[in-house]
Amino acid sequence: MMLQRKNRLRASALGALVVSGALVLTACGSDNNTPKDGSSTKAAAPTGDASQCAGAKGQLLASGSSAQKNAMDLWVNGYMATCKGVEVNYKASSSGEGIVAFNQGTVGFAGSDSPLKPKEVEDSKKVCTGGQGVNLPMVGGPIAIGFNVSGVDNLVLDAPTLAKIFNGKITKWDDEAIKKLNPSAKLPSTAIQAFHRSEDSGTTQNLGKYLAATAKADWPYEPEKKWPAPGGQAASGSAGVAAQVKQVDGAIGYFELSYASQQGIKTVAINTGASAPADATSENASKAIAAAKIAGTGKDLALKLDYTTKAEGAYPIVLVTYEIACDKGNKAETLPTVKSFLTYTASDAGQKMLAEKGYAPIPAEINAKVREVISSLG
Repeated sequence: MMLQRKNRLRASALGALVVSGALVLTACGSDNNTPKDGSSTKAAAPTGDASQCAGAKGQLLASGSSAQKNAMDLWVNGYMATCKGVEVNYKASSSGEGIVAFNQGTVGFAGSDSPLKPKEVEDSKKVCTGGQGVNLPMVGGPIAIGFNVSGVDNLVLDAPTLAKIFNGKITKWDDEAIKKLNPSAKLPSTAIQAFHRSEDSGTTQNLGKYLAATAKADWPYEPEKKWPAPGGQAASGSAGVAAQVKQVDGAIGYFELSYASQQGIKTVAINTGASAPADATSENASKAIAAAKIAGTGKDLALKLDYTTKAEGAYPIVLVTYEIACDKGNKAETLPTVKSFLTYTASDAGQKMLAEKGYAPIPAEINAKVREVISSLG
């Protein structure tokens, strides 16, 4: 089983590798994989249907989730190759910062790994004249739990053990709880160095939702974008956390799968109670996301995920990144480009490329509704 799991992880890593280069972007990202000026990196992506470019022009500013950064790089590159003369600048910072920018009216849309809260919806009405911000699920994927422990290539954890690690209750890698889940591993007595996001993050909130749903006794915190537990060490952005895990022996952290794949970081398999632990792969994340239900009303398509799933092969620590736009009251000068770009990301071509890069496409039934809402934005 271990050999098969190694092969699956290796295949996932190869599939998620992003071809890097210079992209004509002026956004300021917080990720360590971006140049100091913050510009995103270029990655090969297929061009789309030129009819999607109707009305698009000039420059479109957007910001938010760093978890979708690698997908956004692909989308921006493919879109700009399709719609000549249009420039899309996506600032990969955090979900919290993206929502703030959106509600201040400084970006055409925002990316967030959690849907808008009621107060954030109310705030959005100030910039969405006659309307409000709505959540459009655009990309899914596993939140990988990356680790760096000398001599350990494969690691299985369950929700209670993971909660105790991030809550500072388990401090050594040879703890009995970890040994019980990994009887054949040679676990050292190395101190655990747990890393978390320093800024408000939808990735943090989704991890918190998983732990709160599956290990409430060991994770007594409300799922929020701000890291709630004492101790641990903070790093900026998904790439910042990944870089620390890569460098520090004894480290563990959480980030979107492509960051692990790009840097060769080993990831934890989760014991959900199914017959075998579930690896962090886009395919396994899709199995969990497929059970999501639309919880939003009207044009809002916020999803409710089942973090307690025990379905065979379903990786339960998942997130869905939403693109947030005004259902009505978008700025006249940016509306055509917002609709054009989001039409591309929700297209068959835009969604198909996600699985090749370690993400999970949005289920077809839900994506069909996303396309309807995009076409109706005003």
